[in-house]
Amino acid sequence: MCGNNMSAPLPAIVPAARKATAAVIFLHGLGDTGHGWAEAFAGIRSSHIKYICPHDFALFSRFDIIGLSPDSLEDETGIKQAAENVKALIDQEVKNGIPSNRIILGGFSQGGALSLYTALTTQQKLAGVTALSCWLPLRASFPQGPIGGVNRDISILQCHGDLDPLVPLMFGSLTAEKLKTLVNPANVTFRTYAGMMHSSCQQEMMDIKQFIDKLLPPID
Repeated sequence: MCGNNMSAPLPAIVPAARKATAAVIFLHGLGDTGHGWAEAFAGIRSSHIKYICPHDFALFSRFDIIGLSPDSLEDETGIKQAAENVKALIDQEVKNGIPSNRIILGGFSQGGALSLYTALTTQQKLAGVTALSCWLPLRASFPQGPIGGVNRDISILQCHGDLDPLVPLMFGSLTAEKLKTLVNPANVTFRTYAGMMHSSCQQEMMDIKQFIDKLLPPID
């Protein structure tokens, strides 16, 4: 996939029921749109949080998936460009009045991979990451020890189905172990869901709600 000159479609948004003092930016997976995830977040919403689900990240120069084995080549240029586009989304919410440390970044599959990479490379301090059914891209580019920067203590909720045929559970487990070397390991939570494939489930969404509400409590 590559970028083009088309303007990106407006994201699916679940607005805050009152003044928004926090936000969740959630990136969908390959071939999906933001609509389904916006509906899912509408079911677990909190009144002070705005949920933003961008559409079709191919328009944002989202990266190619070349392979999903541990030694596969990766689209480094595409990943880094996509991360810059996500950082621009975060900056836009900051301009809208929501500080970056009141923003949770997340995603499913390819979107989850991008959310992890962005959070670990940005100098925007974030509240946390929800990474679903995914992996850490460009993992060899990260240090052997903790990352520097503002997100070295970031909270990460990683979720994975134990029957995922596309992104095997082993990839999720390896990712969780790598994340624990990069950030405060006490802040990395890895949850698995029995019988879940490359999808989501009600229990996972309730775990996500608990994670979001803990990190983004009301402030007014």
